[in-house]
Parts: sequence; C-alpha cells; structure tokens
Amino acid sequence: MTRLGGIGDDRPNGPGDDLLAVAREIADAVDALANLWAVAAQGASLRLSPHQLRALRILEAEPGLNLTALAEGMEIGPPTASRLCDRLEAAGLLERLLHPHRRREVQLVLTGRGRQVLSEVAERRSQALAAVLAGMDPAAREALSRGMRAFLSARGGTGAQTDGPLP
Repeated sequence: MTRLGGIGDDRPNGPGDDLLAVAREIADAVDALANLWAVAAQGASLRLSPHQLRALRILEAEPGLNLTALAEGMEIGPPTASRLCDRLEAAGLLERLLHPHRRREVQLVLTGRGRQVLSEVAERRSQALAAVLAGMDPAAREALSRGMRAFLSARGGTGAQTDGPLP
C-alpha cells in the first residue's frame, strides 16, 4: 500500500512497515491456502462444512470429550454443538456413548467412518498442496519450508496454537 504522507514518498517509514508488508503478503498466501484446503475437502466422498470438519478433528485429537468440552473447544454454545453432533451422528461419523464411570455424562467418539473421512480429507489436502509445491523451484520450496519452521518456532514451538482452539 502506498503512503500519501509525503511528496512522492512511498517508502516504508520504519522497520515495522516492512513487517506489515510481509504480513500482508503472507495473509494473501494464507487466503489462497485456505481456499485450496476448502476445495480439496469438498472433493471428498462426503462433503462436510468447515465447522463439521473442525469438530471431527477435535474429537480425533481428544477422543471421548463430552458435549460441553467440544463446545468450549470450538467456542460455540452447547445447543449449537448438540445440533452439530446430531448431524455428524446421523451421517455415521460419530457416536455418543455413556461414560463408563459417570452415568449422566455422554462421550463423543468418532466412528470408523468418521476416521476414514478425516483421513480422506487430509490426503486430498496433502495432494492439492503437493501439486502446488511441485510448481515451485526446489530452492523456493526449501526456503518456504525453512520459513515455516522458523514461523512455528517463533510462534511458540510445536505449532500448537497457544491462544485458542484450532480451526
């Protein structure tokens, strides 16, 4: 973006401005990646909304969550989470099981079909990303890989989000 503050002066005013320019470029790349991700996921044998996929991913990572914990993890209300689980259960992707030690608690567990759909989506996404990476120069791919590792390291280590649940 060009600054209109000085006569013909469209140079950055300080080191932070360069970071903002890089951040904008990365944001554009993230948007493109999100679109690639969504298109690849929609090509799976069972079309799921991003919200449904997110719920399945959370339950894959933490099997046996109850409805309240899933709602909190997704930052949605329990009634919304309940309707979401109703749809996933009707599709055969998750089941509600009575907790073995707490009679009034229900656990949410992926079915084999649920795990299969997540695996298919992950594979389709990996293939779509690999196709884009194949169009890059090997040195650019390596630079991207190094940059992503540095980003994750600067963000806090392993890539786990520290300020909220994963999308």
